[in-house]
Amino acid sequence: MPQTLDIDALYERHREGLLRYFARRTADAEIALDLWSETFAQAVKGRRRYRGHSEENEAAWLYAIARNLLNAYLRKGYAEQRAVRRLGIERPPVTDALLRDVERRAGMDDIREEIAHALATLSADTRAAVQMRVVEERSYADVAETLSLTEVAARARVSRGLQALADILDPKLLSEVSS
Repeated sequence: MPQTLDIDALYERHREGLLRYFARRTADAEIALDLWSETFAQAVKGRRRYRGHSEENEAAWLYAIARNLLNAYLRKGYAEQRAVRRLGIERPPVTDALLRDVERRAGMDDIREEIAHALATLSADTRAAVQMRVVEERSYADVAETLSLTEVAARARVSRGLQALADILDPKLLSEVSS
């Protein structure tokens, strides 16, 4: 028989790890807080549908919600806040001290250093394409024009660069999720 989901216990067990999960994947404390709060809002909203039998099932369920929200954020460029508003949950104002604390707890300085080292392994042309597309959020057409490439070639260059970065960074990030 499925256990009743204790939201308070779920929060206590996973609040730190889940916040680290988002902070390390977004490299932005404010976005991490948005996704973190949205994950718990979705858990509250969906608690009656939870059919797990153990804390391990609970963690898998919660992180599945988190992964889906992160993927939606990455696809759309923003975190959905409708459920939070519908539930009337208000996030406390984000202070500079809170942002610094989230960054410290998530080890963001180390992550930024790892990303810088990973970027340094890319060729200058690939690094420039990734920089323009991901960091500067420029369109592929703009990247192509700036680098004197076709748009297809710009897309391929960015894709290869991101795959190379993922190959370097993903094993490190994945090992930290389980810690």
